[in-house]
Amino acid sequence: MTHIIVAALYQFISLPDYKELQPCLKKLCDQHDIKGTLLLAKEGINGTVAGSRASIDALKDFLETRFDNLEYKESLAEEMPFHRMKVRLKKEIVTLGVPGIDPTQAVGTYVEAEKWNDLISDPEVLLLDTRNDYEVGIGTFKGALNPETHSFTEFPDYVKKIDKTKHRKIAMFCTGGIRCEKASAYMLSQGFEEVYHLKGGILKYLETVPQEKSLWEGECFVFDGRVAVAHGLALGHYGSCYGCRYPITKEDTLSPLYERGVSCPRCSHTLSPEKKEAARARQRQEDLARARGKRHIGAQMKSAATLP
Repeated sequence: MTHIIVAALYQFISLPDYKELQPCLKKLCDQHDIKGTLLLAKEGINGTVAGSRASIDALKDFLETRFDNLEYKESLAEEMPFHRMKVRLKKEIVTLGVPGIDPTQAVGTYVEAEKWNDLISDPEVLLLDTRNDYEVGIGTFKGALNPETHSFTEFPDYVKKIDKTKHRKIAMFCTGGIRCEKASAYMLSQGFEEVYHLKGGILKYLETVPQEKSLWEGECFVFDGRVAVAHGLALGHYGSCYGCRYPITKEDTLSPLYERGVSCPRCSHTLSPEKKEAARARQRQEDLARARGKRHIGAQMKSAATLP
């Protein structure tokens, strides 16, 4: 079986010509049939893309001529997890919403995946999950605190509640490392002195640390059609709701509030009748395309219908 290579990458770096870089990257990705999203800003690059082995190698070769220290990880997918290629210009490559936070100037201590267990097993360490609440809900590290944020921009408000005189050692993590890296820079700016973060994020940990030694519990949400991955970056057991894009389980599909391709128990009461009807029409088109042996452009790679 020929697998699709999924590459997640980022780097905080001064990038004054990020606007000029956009068309070059878009052209290269289109030429090599790469799909996904890349974000460019003055502070660097962030994104996840997918393609053949040769295609991803071509992109990586180009990026390494411009970026000297990319945080780069690969995993596999059985199908293309993205529908199109987007290269977007942003104010921040990960939106914290606080001006002046620059990880290239001040950042927490990077901790390699192999040494992470020792750090978070220290009873003096406050372990923070910097991801969104729905991500935490399907998996996190044993003993980690959930800030219960709905977006990364809420994280600074959560930090204000932490007593820095009581919690002197802070360890943070996120999916690929970018959010906790920026969060560590923010916490240093707020007077926290001993701040650590997981280099390469959860994905690097799941790839590197054997399951029998792992302190990870559950699966890790990913922002593509795979929905979630498990230890060894194997495909997880979650589907995705078309209405709200949140992960759903097989049990969710048994709820009377679940409607395939339309809504789930989380969003059923929030979607308007017009949006639900539009989703039903799209689902009918997807079903027709599948019956003809074709893939509809709006089809999810891993819908609830494919859950084990």
